[in-house]
Amino acid sequence: MNSIVPYFFLGVSLATPIGPVKATLLNTGIKNGFFHAWFFGLGAVVTDILYMVMVYFGIGHFIEIPFIKTLLWSFGFFVLMYTGIENLLTLHTIEMDSKFGKVVRLRHSLLSGFLMALLNPLTILFWLGIYGSVLVGGAGTLSGVEIILYSAFILLGISLVDLIMATISGGSRKILSTSFLRIISVISSLSMIGFGIYFGIQAYHSIF
Repeated sequence: MNSIVPYFFLGVSLATPIGPVKATLLNTGIKNGFFHAWFFGLGAVVTDILYMVMVYFGIGHFIEIPFIKTLLWSFGFFVLMYTGIENLLTLHTIEMDSKFGKVVRLRHSLLSGFLMALLNPLTILFWLGIYGSVLVGGAGTLSGVEIILYSAFILLGISLVDLIMATISGGSRKILSTSFLRIISVISSLSMIGFGIYFGIQAYHSIF
């Protein structure tokens, strides 16, 4: 148990910083409620599992190919810029009505979380670096069962943070004013646009 706990807290610490995916999760919760934010987080976790499998089987290195990196930076730029600008243009849809979020299907939120994380270069670099280090550090000493167990606890930590953020963002619709929620939405949207610009700059430098 003592060897498992650090991996759980590793997942928690890795999921806590507010990046483009977490900013979108918070925005989703504010606009559509808890379940949409939670399903968005689950979609992102599916992407985490996909990249973990890729790193484990050693096929994550193809991401280091210059063309693939440029493609990922470019996709990340377009997705984040589009999402951030769309959120700014739809601030008027943030209402206090608890029935509002039912207009959007949960599977749409799940797919959005999956694609947002899938096209986020920071997610890829994160798993190549962090999870790759975990595997290298335990190379030759960890059994297959141990790797699966440790990976599950990393994902558990990430899922717990997503659950807390979904609860906070979804619950804030009931206790905060519409004006304040719109301010939070503007901040998270600008964060997405900022990350999008950063990804665009990286894509430009990878080409020229």
